[in-house]
Amino acid sequence: MARAARFLAALAALLAAAAATGGDAGPSKIAVVGAGIGGSAVTHFLQQHFGPRVQIDVFEKGTVGGRLATISVNKQHYESGAASFHSLSLHMQDFVKHLGLKHRREVVGRSAIFGGENFVLEETDWYLLNLFRLWWHYGISFLRLQMWVEEVMEKFMRIYKYQAHGYAFSGVEELLYSLGESSFINMTQRSVAESLLQVGVTQRFIDDIVSAVLRASYGQSAAMPAFAGAMALAGAQGILWSVEGGNKLVCSGLLKLTKANVIHATVTSVTLQHTEGKPLYLVEYENEAGTSFDFYDIVVIATPLHLDNSSTIAFEGFDPPIDVIQDSFQPTVVSLVHGYLNSSYFGFPDPKLFPFASILTTDFPTFFCALDNICPVNISTSFRRKQPQEAAVWRVQSPKPLLRSQLKTLFRSYYSVQTAEWQAHPIHGSRTTLPRFALHDQLFHLNALEWAASSVEVMAVAAKNVALLAYNRWYQDLDKIDQKDLMHKVKTEL
Repeated sequence: MARAARFLAALAALLAAAAATGGDAGPSKIAVVGAGIGGSAVTHFLQQHFGPRVQIDVFEKGTVGGRLATISVNKQHYESGAASFHSLSLHMQDFVKHLGLKHRREVVGRSAIFGGENFVLEETDWYLLNLFRLWWHYGISFLRLQMWVEEVMEKFMRIYKYQAHGYAFSGVEELLYSLGESSFINMTQRSVAESLLQVGVTQRFIDDIVSAVLRASYGQSAAMPAFAGAMALAGAQGILWSVEGGNKLVCSGLLKLTKANVIHATVTSVTLQHTEGKPLYLVEYENEAGTSFDFYDIVVIATPLHLDNSSTIAFEGFDPPIDVIQDSFQPTVVSLVHGYLNSSYFGFPDPKLFPFASILTTDFPTFFCALDNICPVNISTSFRRKQPQEAAVWRVQSPKPLLRSQLKTLFRSYYSVQTAEWQAHPIHGSRTTLPRFALHDQLFHLNALEWAASSVEVMAVAAKNVALLAYNRWYQDLDKIDQKDLMHKVKTEL
């Protein structure tokens, strides 16, 4: 009886609020499920469009930041999730500026690619020498790769102009088609290797360089789709940056700025409640206090919906029914090891002579994807990177938790090992169709874009798209949704 009374009271309160503000009013309550970068960004964008009066409840079963997270080692904090962003990450740049955060001072270190027995490529301190080595080993493949990536990124960057003019897309296919027409759609169906071979990149360059970057970015190979691969390869070039104090500060900062109501709970179901006019959604959730519920005008799912997710949300009352994505995510384990690197494993018996701070690996059978001598999220002006013979904090990325024997292979000795394990990225290429952002009239799945490409900035782009989609649908501005030939339309608006 008490639950039924609460149900009726909550429903009556929401209907009364809608009636009091008139038929053309904005939504009174919005639910966002997930407080990672997608959920935090969409909360910010929704408030930008609907105004400060809308109540936004953000549900998070874990910690704010999601895959932007840190681990503490010896009272210092280190990035365990996304460690850096590209200079072309325009939404992330705006968030940092808006929140008054600062870019962290970068401590330069050399990189190398390990092929199992030796290094297939070693970076030096001289830019021209690095270019000469690339040319000597691989001809002009690196230039062809760069031209291919730049062509993809030039088209992808159109999304910022479209979003600045208020355009949104109801599905991932519509969004990609607006940017690169059929070429972008085809790139989600064909492999990185196939696409690069077609533009004249050699198989050796793909095996040595491209595969190493994709393993470090996605834990996947050059057999993954070309679009996701191009985005990862773009992120490996150019100027990279991170946030002083930790990248997760962007998420907590955006939620604080919007005065969102963060509810630490697991959402179990979303049920469609038929009302006159616009639909109404019942969101049920569980926390330590038990089971509860509330009604919302708009619901945004900002967390992956897939079979590997043990807390998959049930969707009830929808016709046709809403299905969970029948595909898997790539498990990733990040181990922060405080210890002495075994440089002999990499062909350097004297640790003092080991020159590299970052090691990527090719597709040879190995138990790790990448290894980095990392710096804390707060870097003082006097900070210096540890020398190879000193105990340092190393970040090891692997598909499975490291065994004791594997740790002994990589490290002469170590003081501590701390791990973070999550379903990091979709297994790209496992889907034959691209998912949709719009699950129902005002029910959206932000993470749908991950199935085309997966990165922090891609999630921010998806967040802006979903906020615009919700806004345009709410006010029935259908001319701003799924429009063709947007480059021409945007030019005529300017």
